Amino acid sequence: EHPSANIQRAGPQAFLMTLIDPDLLLRDAISALRSHRPEDALELLDQITAAGRGNAAVWLAVAMTHNGLGNPARELAALNEALKLEPRNLRALIMTGDNLAAAGDGRAACIYYDAVGKIAAMQPPADQGLAAQVTRARRLALEYGAEFENHLLATMAAEGVDQPGARRVRESLDLMLGKRQIYLQQPRHYYFPELPNIAWAERAAFPWLAEVEAATDAIRGELGQVLQDGAAFAPYLEPEPNRPVFAETRGMLDNPAWSSFYLWKSGAPVPENIARCPSVMAALENAPLCKIAGRTPSVFFSLLQPGAHIQPHHGFTNARYICHLPLIVPDGCAMRVGAETRPWAQGEACIFDDSIEHEAWNKHPDALRVVLIFDIWRPELRETERSLVSTLLQAVDSYRSPPRSVG
Repeated sequence: EHPSANIQRAGPQAFLMTLIDPDLLLRDAISALRSHRPEDALELLDQITAAGRGNAAVWLAVAMTHNGLGNPARELAALNEALKLEPRNLRALIMTGDNLAAAGDGRAACIYYDAVGKIAAMQPPADQGLAAQVTRARRLALEYGAEFENHLLATMAAEGVDQPGARRVRESLDLMLGKRQIYLQQPRHYYFPELPNIAWAERAAFPWLAEVEAATDAIRGELGQVLQDGAAFAPYLEPEPNRPVFAETRGMLDNPAWSSFYLWKSGAPVPENIARCPSVMAALENAPLCKIAGRTPSVFFSLLQPGAHIQPHHGFTNARYICHLPLIVPDGCAMRVGAETRPWAQGEACIFDDSIEHEAWNKHPDALRVVLIFDIWRPELRETERSLVSTLLQAVDSYRSPPRSVG
């Protein structure tokens, strides 16, 4: 039996594959395209694809041919075949974007143009002609992106997305448009699961804050007396016994630029300081202070010197909120929690989750910034959970191991 009989029994396509030279046919097809003979080019390319020998370059040539013949649907089908084989092929991605743009699907076109920019940023094309096309794709991605953004903003503005009750929807829109970064709870030590990821808590959810705010003038008066005592404030960040010091302190360790005056510290009262500021604890009588022996609450005046900047950092747990009562807030002072930056306003309390990345600064050239800080339980924690969390963290602190020899 002749060997070709086995090939013929395998089917006409397998037999055809043995008879064609795809590289030669592709070269002839490209020559036909350059000679403005798209029908001849397509006939040659169809031989390759019919034999199952089409690679990304072949399908790209097919797409170019259909583009010249004015067949956008067939061009797109060929481009899809090319991208199946080489998903990062810049020419195929650019042509697909152009095809979709011509069809009026700007949103889809923008996605392809954007992909071109990202791929080319990692591996810029050496071919100057392709590089020019990449530049064009980047420009079109920006243009379509701006059109899409304007469309969404106009539509949502007409529906009232900027009203206070739609704050979360507006934030989701900013996230969709890449104008806001997602910041998640990342406590340094203890994470409590299933708590809402809220950077700035809604003021209205804490009615007892009105009592704290009402005491602002009295507390400011007591603060003024404390400030006259040059030794009253101490650096907020101090070395801990038997703990290594890491670079996260970023210059604030033992630095008086960020100082504090404690009324409660690490879960214990400081009686002599409470006696100097009786209005503070009276104002906090109904506040749900986070009580964990040896750790919290902390109630203190926090002072930032002119030019001081507390670098981005995270608190130790997401099971609490941090509260600020601004007392001395010159221009140029603000705090960022997550994606949102807010200035302080004297006498207007604010509440935030310090397990989300945050930072603060005082850019005023010669005035102090002072706020009263205290921590409260997250309202989502039930009393049983609060008690057990307190027990757990006290158990962490109470652990001691017997002496042992090492080596």
